[in-house]
Amino acid sequence: MKSHQSYEIIWHGRGGQGAVTAAKMFTEAAYYAGFKGVSAKPTYFSERRGAPVSIHTRISPEPIRTFSNVLFPDIAVVLDDNLLEMVNVTANIKTGGLIVINSSKSAYDLELRGRFTVAISDAYHCSEAAGLIIEGNVLVSTSILGPLVAATNFVGLDNVQKAIQHKFKGKSLERNLKAMELAFEKTTIVELDNMSAVAQG
Repeated sequence: MKSHQSYEIIWHGRGGQGAVTAAKMFTEAAYYAGFKGVSAKPTYFSERRGAPVSIHTRISPEPIRTFSNVLFPDIAVVLDDNLLEMVNVTANIKTGGLIVINSSKSAYDLELRGRFTVAISDAYHCSEAAGLIIEGNVLVSTSILGPLVAATNFVGLDNVQKAIQHKFKGKSLERNLKAMELAFEKTTIVELDNMSAVAQG
């Protein structure tokens, strides 16, 4: 994935997990990386905490003039692997696209099928290890950015760190940076070809 082209991304999460925050930080990082057009549009299925939520983002070298929902994403980001049983995140992803998943399972265990790349990291436990816990809830809004950056090359780790530094301060900044960096380091990337999978790193 190259920096001179446009990307459409769908983020799948649950209310309260930080999916909107994650999407906004990533689009900010893309702006730092030189993308002139960035947008993030949330879609709520219910206002209650824990209900599915999706965020539709676009990043482009040129100003964005389309703000409708993303129908055929280049990238899908899944903040909770239980959502794979509720939402068909692979349905419309482009051939050769990327799916980023917060999971302790492998691509084989998740039984994913298609022609795309999967980047998996246990963002939950990375956030937990970093102390990113508020009122008993482990937040994955920054740690999920780790595997996304690890599997792409158009935004860069330094720009994601800059976006996190812009949003958080003090101890909160330290925890969020640590969570993202742990998830980045622990990312496994697998290339799927229909029903087969070949590990890439």
